[in-house]
Parts: sequence; structure tokens; C-alpha cells
Amino acid sequence: MDNIVDSLGSAYQEFIAAAASALEAKESSGGKKTAATDVALENFKQRWELFRVACDQAEEFVESVKQRIGSECLVDEATGSVTTKPGQPVPSGLPPISAVRLEQMSKAVRWLVIELQQGSGAGSSSSHPNSAAPFDARFTEDSAQ
Repeated sequence: MDNIVDSLGSAYQEFIAAAASALEAKESSGGKKTAATDVALENFKQRWELFRVACDQAEEFVESVKQRIGSECLVDEATGSVTTKPGQPVPSGLPPISAVRLEQMSKAVRWLVIELQQGSGAGSSSSHPNSAAPFDARFTEDSAQ
């Protein structure tokens, strides 16, 4: 993360320096187009693109962290691993399920999505060759917990 922040900061500083150079070149030429202003503008364009790339990389990193945190929270919530601080109400809702069962359900949903995207759309309960057990929508194991 520090590397991404450093990269973004560096790209920003270079972009600002290139903008200042372009303005100085324009001012020193009296507002006329010269070879120096062309070079300064080209450098400005390059630094702008590099800054945009750095921003995109930072945004991708933030999105991946958000997804990872969301996934971890989902697993914690589903498995009942969420710990509350003293004085906070315990969240009520669905009974916790095992992490293994959550993973099985997640795989089943992924395979159904893949089947639908490939156009089969059958939605049958046939298990995929990579799944350990067929998907049972009734969650009978969970009610025993």
C-alpha cells in the first residue's frame, strides 16, 4: 500500500512540475508556439497520462481491498465469528453456518452463474466435476447447528 501511495504522490508531483514548466514556457515565448512550448506541452501530456495511470492503479487497489474486506465480513457474519464489544447488542438473524458449507454454497452459486453465462440456463442441480458434493438448497446441515 505504501508503494502505491508513494507512486501516486510521485506522479502527482511530476504532473504539477510539468504543468508549471508548460506555463513558464508559454510565458517566456510571449504566448507564441515554439519548439520549447511544444516540448513542454508534450511532457505535460505524458505526465498527465502517468498520473492517470497511477490514479487508476490506486483505485483498483482500493476496490480490491473493499472486496476482500466485504468477503471477510460476509464469512465472519455467516460463520458467527463476529465478536461484539461489551454493551453492544448481539446481531440477530440467521443461525451461523459452517465455513465449509458457506464455501460449498459459494461454489454452487459460481457454477450456476457460469452455466447461465454460457447459455445452458438449465439451472439443474447437477454437480460440477470439481465440487465435492451436490448442492442442496435446503441447508439441512445448518439447522442442526
